[in-house]
Amino acid sequence: MKVPSSLYANIPAMAHPESGSIGPVGDASAAAGLKPRPVRESTSEYSEFALPTDANMFGYLLGGRAMHLMDLAGAMAAMRHTRHPVVTASVDHMNFLHPIHIGQLVILLSSVNRVFRTSMEVGVKVLVEDLMTGQRVHTCSAYLTFVAIDAEGNRVAVPPAIPESEEEKRRYEEAGQRRAYRLELKNREGGDR
Repeated sequence: MKVPSSLYANIPAMAHPESGSIGPVGDASAAAGLKPRPVRESTSEYSEFALPTDANMFGYLLGGRAMHLMDLAGAMAAMRHTRHPVVTASVDHMNFLHPIHIGQLVILLSSVNRVFRTSMEVGVKVLVEDLMTGQRVHTCSAYLTFVAIDAEGNRVAVPPAIPESEEEKRRYEEAGQRRAYRLELKNREGGDR
């Protein structure tokens, strides 16, 4: 898979995969040389109106559209952290807690929870806001795993994430537990996922 070079147009030269600063994934010394980045530097917010073109027959936003928006918001935080293109590797369990009515504002909050060499877990929380009242309601959340890639589609090492607040530290620890569980499931299923 060839990644369009235009994706690298605004990335500083030191982070560009062809600059040699990252090196191949197997090069542990290159991975160790990556400068850790605070979680706050990649925290992202994305907002969009729930439009009639994305409605189901009951007048609510389609669940698939909400999932698509979560993928976009998660990718924004992941790319801000890595300064590389990313691909979605997995999405953990997702529950829809509250419907999103057409005409409401959908707000997606995302941040990198933890980095695992070439992949990272990103948490995405979806809120809906009624712009007439200002009331916000939590509608769903999910954890997405993204993998950073270079221009040729090869995995690249990701700078470690530094959790600073108590909330970020909690999410960091829980991300490690979720990863251990995902790896256990993968091994139990024989890696055929």
